[in-house]
Amino acid sequence: MATRDRLLDEAEHLFARGGIAGVTTREITEAAEQRNTSAISYHFGSRDGLLLALLARRGGPVDDRRAELRDRLADVPPLDQLVECLVVPYCDLLETPQGRSYVRIVAQLRGRFAVWRVESDAATTKGLARILDEIEARPAVSAALRRERVIAMIMVLTSATAERARQIDDGSDPDLGHSAFVRNLVQMCAAMLVA
Repeated sequence: MATRDRLLDEAEHLFARGGIAGVTTREITEAAEQRNTSAISYHFGSRDGLLLALLARRGGPVDDRRAELRDRLADVPPLDQLVECLVVPYCDLLETPQGRSYVRIVAQLRGRFAVWRVESDAATTKGLARILDEIEARPAVSAALRRERVIAMIMVLTSATAERARQIDDGSDPDLGHSAFVRNLVQMCAAMLVA
């Protein structure tokens, strides 16, 4: 396995369990069995570059799937179908340890969601942005209230999915099966938008 991939794999695992702020670059390089402590700088430019590469690696395919699901819908689909396009691909990440690590990392970043369109990798968020633009245009409320509702919806989506990932990783048996969890999350997120 290439050094870059080993660094990404170990960072993903460590960030998910130890917290993004709680893990040092030295811990990542040691876990990746790299003697060169500047390996992260060499491959990613910085710790933030490593985090962005990690997010793009899993986020890109999720975004592609979101766009694919959206393309299958009518021009003006019901709100719950748009929400489903966001939720289903994200919850599918729960099926693998790497996907669970990713959702646990994203949950740590949810406080930054309000500025995500400025800071995110535009190449891996096109589907997300398109769907959110459609959702934000729906409710007959002020623009400020629409933004607040979308942010709240994303926070619920990311935190609920991260908690389920943690339960699975810890060997717990969640109360709801996967399809029931996804269906409930879609309903909750859609309800927040029209409250």
